[in-house]
Amino acid sequence: MEFTESLKKNFQFRYVYNKGKSIANRQLVMYVRKNGKKTNRLGISVSKKVGKSVTRSRVTRLIRESYRLMENEVLRGYDIVVIARVSAAEAQYAEVSKALRHLFKKHGLLADKTTVEKS
Repeated sequence: MEFTESLKKNFQFRYVYNKGKSIANRQLVMYVRKNGKKTNRLGISVSKKVGKSVTRSRVTRLIRESYRLMENEVLRGYDIVVIARVSAAEAQYAEVSKALRHLFKKHGLLADKTTVEKS
């Protein structure tokens, strides 16, 4: 991911949970907070309620790949935390990608490619 770093520390996730704005759909919940940088920071959280480790890893990979492919369309300068819901365990790639795109649109973070390249 060219324009994105990872959120790794617990305090980073908590900050986005407490100060960010959340929107949810059937499979995912997304918290977003401006970070004042020129890059995005992405955190993915999949709890044990979703399934065993193989299932959780699969869901994490689906979310990360979906984000990677739409990264050029996402506005920069945000901390983003994506939380998988239990229904994401049975979801196919296309459903996860559609759910992620839906949440980015709801947050107003999707832009056309020319806008993103200028910023």
